[in-house]
Amino acid sequence: YPDGYSMVMFPDEASAMAVADALNAQDSEVEIFHLPPTSILSQITPTVSDADNPLPSAGTEGATVRAYTKLAREGHHALLVRTPDEEAADRLMQAVRQGPYSMAQRYRLLVIEDL
Repeated sequence: YPDGYSMVMFPDEASAMAVADALNAQDSEVEIFHLPPTSILSQITPTVSDADNPLPSAGTEGATVRAYTKLAREGHHALLVRTPDEEAADRLMQAVRQGPYSMAQRYRLLVIEDL
């Protein structure tokens, strides 16, 4: 998974872009990638196609991808944002909490943290 990044899902593209704009206004160097539903379904969903075969996965990666997939099928958009430290994650969540969002997770070494 993308260590040092956070993935935030939004119910629509406008909400995602508003957060991206707010983050860019704070720091024009912040790394932000917009993932529309089609990208999530074509690039992320297939990564767990066989993860639970023959036995369920011990980690949460499969469940996380299934949650992303469910939201993408409902039309949710995502932002993948570079958050190398707590300060960056806090700035991200300050912007995210200004509007509606579906889920937010930060990827750290060996940990997926709910934000």
